[in-house]
Amino acid sequence: MELSKEQRQTLHRPAAGQTRPHREVLRASVLLALEDDPSPTAVASKLGIDRKTARRWRDRFLEQGLEGLEDRERSGRPVRIASETRCHIIGMACAKPSEHGEPTRTNWTYEALLQQFRRRHPDVEIGRTSIVRVLLDADIRVHRMKYWCHSKDVRFREKVADICPLYLSPPPGSTVICVDEKPGIQALGRPFPVKPPAPGEPGRIDSNYVRNGTHKLLAAFNPHDGELFGQMRETRTAKDLVEFMEACAEHWPHGDIHVVWDNLNIHFDGPDKRWTRFNERHGGRFHFHYTPIHASWMNQVELWFGILQRRVLKYGVFDSLADVDEAVLQFINHWNECEKHPFRWTFKGYPLQTGARAA
Repeated sequence: MELSKEQRQTLHRPAAGQTRPHREVLRASVLLALEDDPSPTAVASKLGIDRKTARRWRDRFLEQGLEGLEDRERSGRPVRIASETRCHIIGMACAKPSEHGEPTRTNWTYEALLQQFRRRHPDVEIGRTSIVRVLLDADIRVHRMKYWCHSKDVRFREKVADICPLYLSPPPGSTVICVDEKPGIQALGRPFPVKPPAPGEPGRIDSNYVRNGTHKLLAAFNPHDGELFGQMRETRTAKDLVEFMEACAEHWPHGDIHVVWDNLNIHFDGPDKRWTRFNERHGGRFHFHYTPIHASWMNQVELWFGILQRRVLKYGVFDSLADVDEAVLQFINHWNECEKHPFRWTFKGYPLQTGARAA
C-alpha cells in the first residue's frame, strides 16, 4: 500500500495530535504503519489492536481513500413512536380536555393525557414516560399556566400614543403624575411573633392571622423624578379622591399637571361634573389621560405599589389600622428622602400598535 505525499501529510496531523479523538489517531496510525509493513497482523501487534481492525481500515482506504476513514451513518435505534402518534399526542395537549372527551377537566395532567390517549387509540402501546418525552421534545408543559390580560379597548392605540410621550418627553414646564388607589391594605396581626432567619433555616411567619380592618392608599407618582405623594384613607369614594387631588394641586402648585389614571368610575366626571368643576377651580391646568381598559400596567404608580407590597406589606405585622398607616407613610417618607428615582420606561407603544404580542 502506497500513500501519496498529500495523504501522508494529512495522516500525520491526527497521528501526532495530542487532543484529537482517539478513533482518528488510531486510523491514521494504522495506515501509516501499513505503508512501512504491509502485514495487518504485524501492524495490529505493534499497535495493540485486533488484526481485523487493521484490515478494516486498510480495505476502507483502498476502496474510498481518506474519506473511508470517516464514520459511516448508522441506522440508530428503530423508531418506537410513529410520527402520527406524536402528532396525536401534541394535538391533544394543545387542545382543551373537553374537546377530547374530558369535560370534567380544565387542564391536562400527563396521567390524564395518557389515559385519554389510550382510550382513543387502544391499538397503540405507549407509557407515561413516552408521553412526557414527546411533549418535552415539542417544548410543551401541560401543567404550566400563566395569567394574561388582553386589552380589547378599541382606542388602545390612541391612548397609548397619548400616554407614552408623557413618560418619554413631557411638555416643557409641566408635571406628570400617575394616580391610582391601592385598596384593601389589610392590618393583619399574628398570634406569634415573626422569627428571623438562622443559619440553615429560613425566617418564619405564623400562617394564622387576625384581621384588624383595611385602609386604602391614594397615591400620585411623578415618573420623572420618582417622588411619591400619598394619603391613607378609610374609604375610596369620589369625595376622597377629589380631596386627594386638591392636596396634589397644593403639592404641585405651578404649571400644567398631566394626570395618568385608569378607567375607574370615580375617575370620570359623573352627574356632578366633579372633575370639570375641580379643573375650573385650578385654572384648567389639569389634563386627564386614561390608560386603555385592562392595561393598568401603563400606569407607573403600579410599579411603586409592587415595591410597597414586597418591602412593607407582604410580611408586615400590624395590630391596628394605625400601625399599617404609620408603616406605609413612613415608607413613603423614606422613599422620597433616600430612594426616590424614576423608573426606566422603554415602551413606546409601537410593538402593540403593530399587532405584536406584549411582554
